[in-house]
Amino acid sequence: MKILLATAELHPFSKTGGLADMVAALGKSLAAAGHDVVMMTPLYRGIRARFKEDLHQLDYDIKVPMGTAEAHGGIAELRLKKNLRVLFVDQPAYYDRPALYGENNTEYPDNPERYIFFSKAVAHVVRYFGWRPDVVNVHDWQAGLIPVMLKHSALMDGWDAPATVLTIHNLAYQGHYSKARAFDLSNLPMEFFNPAGIEFYGGVNFLKAAIVYSDAITTVSPRYAREICTEEYGCSLDAVLRERQHRLTGILNGVDYDEWNTTKNLHLHNPYSPRNMRGKALNKLELQHELGLPPNPGVPLFGTVTRLADQKGVDIILGMLEEMLAKDMQFALLGSGDPEIQTAYKRLEQRYPDKVCARIGFDLGLSHRIEAGCDFFLMPSRFEPCGLNQMYSLRFGTIPIVRRTGGLDDSVVDPRDDLDLADGIKFNEFSVSALSKAVRKALVVFEHRELFDRMRKNGMTVDFSWDRTCGEYERIYRSVAKAI
Repeated sequence: MKILLATAELHPFSKTGGLADMVAALGKSLAAAGHDVVMMTPLYRGIRARFKEDLHQLDYDIKVPMGTAEAHGGIAELRLKKNLRVLFVDQPAYYDRPALYGENNTEYPDNPERYIFFSKAVAHVVRYFGWRPDVVNVHDWQAGLIPVMLKHSALMDGWDAPATVLTIHNLAYQGHYSKARAFDLSNLPMEFFNPAGIEFYGGVNFLKAAIVYSDAITTVSPRYAREICTEEYGCSLDAVLRERQHRLTGILNGVDYDEWNTTKNLHLHNPYSPRNMRGKALNKLELQHELGLPPNPGVPLFGTVTRLADQKGVDIILGMLEEMLAKDMQFALLGSGDPEIQTAYKRLEQRYPDKVCARIGFDLGLSHRIEAGCDFFLMPSRFEPCGLNQMYSLRFGTIPIVRRTGGLDDSVVDPRDDLDLADGIKFNEFSVSALSKAVRKALVVFEHRELFDRMRKNGMTVDFSWDRTCGEYERIYRSVAKAI
């Protein structure tokens, strides 16, 4: 098959979260399976300089209407390997900026325009580039108008548009904007602007557009596919999703073990494996030293790498630490986000310099070392479509502590679920007290070395490779593709 993946971020070129990792790994896996794969994403600031030896500007002009005006852009190509290339949408006025979506905790005011142009650019390439995909898989709201634009183009020009698949990574982010800011720039006819189409409370909802007009919908875990059809987790789109539930499939994300492994990892000084865990013990001591915590193999080290956002449960981690730091334990955080939460963690670090380290920002190497050096990894999310860090933790022999929601519940086994296969600790209620109870269980597990070692090794041998995940996406693509 010829498959196009459209995404607003793509590792290693741009990233704010798991979306970038997932699409990159999916593209790599599909290409390895023999498909002809193109990934399209904006050419953000810094990409050209970092990849100048491999990036080639194509003689191709994107010319699309944007309301009453006209916008132009280009295409830069980077070939990653056989059957796999990236087409970057080159439009400096939209994408040559310090950040992807906004600065100082405020989104760019022209984001609807930026991603309407991106959607039109992808639709333009699909129609005119000369490489015609069988399936276009759009990811999250930033690419959400592509399915409706392809359908409209096919109706207007009489061509056979490819099938479209939407993958929802996080329903909470929808791209909901006023009619004046979005619909008028889309150049779509008014018949699309209605409650059964892209209209949403008087405005335009990019994600709803993709839900309504895609031929199939996937989410990144089976449980999350069920959850988003409920009022509690549906973010006001549950009714729309229930109408299309027959087209909705939950597929648990995979992990790129070429990157996230413990034996051939450029970010780790000490390799290790389930058969020889000495390297993990050394990584813990080195991490404690790197973070300014007293190196001590006998102190349980808890860690998290996360966005400091309400969804991730960073508020109840703070509450838990206030309650639990009297115990003999240490905590390491790497993340950024809400300025008030950042300040709260730094203040906690000042109060407990021998027990807490809070690194604000993102450091890829340190994220690997936290995964490898910690004993337990905290992910107490309010909701979690899939989550990848709990899977990284399992492979790194770091026991995840997670709430029973979304992909966390799908990927972690608690001793109460199956004592023989247990590899993590799960709790139900989103509260400080429930998380504190889970941490107390972790402290007990840490003291019972036979159980602790067994849970670590169970996690390290669980297979979340992309082979399984890729096969499920292939099945979805074949079910909707017209030329296969």
